[in-house]
Amino acid sequence: MTTTVDAPIDTDYEVVIGLEVHSQLLTKSKMFCACSTGYANEAPNTHVCPICMGMPGVMPVINQEAVTYTIMTALALNCSIPDYSKFDRKSYPYPDLMKGYQISQYDVPLSRNGYLTIDLNGETRKIGITRVHLEEDTARLLHHEGYSLIDVNRAGTPLMEIVSEPDMRSPEEARLYMQKLREILVYLGVASGKMEEGSLRCDANISVRPRGQEELGVKTEIKNMNSFRAVERALDYEARRQIALLREGGVIHQETRGWVETKGVTVGQRSKEQANDYRYFPEPDLPPLLISRKQVEEIRAHLPELPDGRRARYISEFGLSVQDANVMTEDKSLGDYFEQVMAISPTGDRKARAKLASNWLLSELVRLLKASSVAIQDCAVTPAALANLLDLLEKERITGKQAKDVLDEAFASGEMPEEIVKKKGIKPPISDQGALEKIVEGVIANNPKIVADYRKGKTNAAQALVGQVMKQTRGQAKADIVQALLRKKLDETQES
Repeated sequence: MTTTVDAPIDTDYEVVIGLEVHSQLLTKSKMFCACSTGYANEAPNTHVCPICMGMPGVMPVINQEAVTYTIMTALALNCSIPDYSKFDRKSYPYPDLMKGYQISQYDVPLSRNGYLTIDLNGETRKIGITRVHLEEDTARLLHHEGYSLIDVNRAGTPLMEIVSEPDMRSPEEARLYMQKLREILVYLGVASGKMEEGSLRCDANISVRPRGQEELGVKTEIKNMNSFRAVERALDYEARRQIALLREGGVIHQETRGWVETKGVTVGQRSKEQANDYRYFPEPDLPPLLISRKQVEEIRAHLPELPDGRRARYISEFGLSVQDANVMTEDKSLGDYFEQVMAISPTGDRKARAKLASNWLLSELVRLLKASSVAIQDCAVTPAALANLLDLLEKERITGKQAKDVLDEAFASGEMPEEIVKKKGIKPPISDQGALEKIVEGVIANNPKIVADYRKGKTNAAQALVGQVMKQTRGQAKADIVQALLRKKLDETQES
C-alpha cells in the first residue's frame, strides 16, 4: 500500500509525543574510568583504556561529578531524588558497545517525577519528566563503502538521559521542550547542549489516536535528528504519515525509524525493542548509590539562576521588554555579557541604562558579531568598552551616529571608545539652538524641492533635510534638536 503523507494533522486525530533526550556531561573524565572526555578532533581510539574498551575482568569506578551533575539537572527539573539508586546492565547487541551491554539505570534511577514548563501561544504547558538517569555513551561507528570502523574515544563518556511523559501534543511543543531543556542544561553548566556535535541527542516517540480516545496508539521511535528544526520536521512528517496510514485502513507497526534530513522523510530501521529485550539485571561490579538528604540539599543550594528566573528578573529589575529578555535569556553568552555591562555601569536610573545597554547590544553589537562570524565571548569590544560607550552617550559627549562609528572601530581594534574619541578629535555635539537654527534655515532655503514635497504631505521628506544639517555639522548636531527645529521652521513657513 502506498501511503500519502500530505494528510493534514486535523482535529480528528490527536498526536501524542514523548522525548528521550541524551546529553553528554561536561566532566573531565569518563563515566567509569579515568580516560579524558576531551576527545573532540583527536585521532580515533586514542582516549581509551581496557575499561572503556570493555576488556574482560576490568572493574569500573563511578564518576562522582557525573552523579552530582545528574542530581543538579533532576532538581532543576523539579524531580524527586530517592535515598537509594543503582546501576544495571542493559544487553546491547550492537557493535558500538564491544562488551555487549551498556551500564545504565533501570528500575531505581537517580530521580523521578519531575516536570518542565513551556510557553505556547501565551499558554503555559506543563510537560512531565518521568526520570533523569545516568549511563555511559557508546562508541562511534564510521561507515564507509562496504565496511565500517569503530572509534572508541566516545565510549564511556557520561551520558544523562532525560525521559519525558507522553505529554506533548504537537511537533512545535516538542521543539519548544527541547529548546527549554537545552537552556536549563547550559545554565547549569553540566552540558554544552550542542546538537550539531552530537553531545545533545533526541529520540522521539510518537503515536496518533482518534481525538477523545484515552488509549495510546501504537508508537514509533524516531532517531538521527541533530537540530531543533529536524526534531519538529521529523515529528510533523511522522504524524502525517501515521494519520494517512490509518485513514487508508493500514496498520502502524511499533518500530524504530530514522530521519533522513536531505529527503525530509522517516524510514524504517528495525523493530522497536521492549524493555525485556534488554534483559536488565543489577550491575555486579558497582555498589548501590546511597544519597543523603543533606547531600541533595547542598546541591540544591548551589544551583545557579535558571532561565525562567533570569527572564523574569530582566523584566522586573531592568524593565526590559519580553522580547529583549527572551533573546538574552535564550543565548546565555549574550545575557552574561549584558550582566557584566550592568555590573560596571554607574548607579542612577538602572532601567534607563539597561534599556540603552540592551538596545546597543542586541542591535549594533550583534550586527557586527554576525557580519564577522565572531562569538560574543571572543569579541574585541569588552563589556567595559560597551559601558564606556554608553557613558559617552549618556553624557552627550557623542551623538548616536558618532557612537556607531566609534563602536565599529572599537570592534576592529579593541580600543576603548573614549580613546577613539580623543584620537579622532571628535568634538562634542552641537546643542546650541541659536547656531543650529541658522544652519536649519540655510538648509530649508537651499532645498526648495524637498520643502515643497513636505508641504504636499510627504512628511518623511523632513528626514532628507535632517541629513543635510548633519552633513553640514559633520554629524555633531543633536538629531532630536535638529528634527524639532526643522519641523518648527517648516510648519512656520507653511503657515506664512
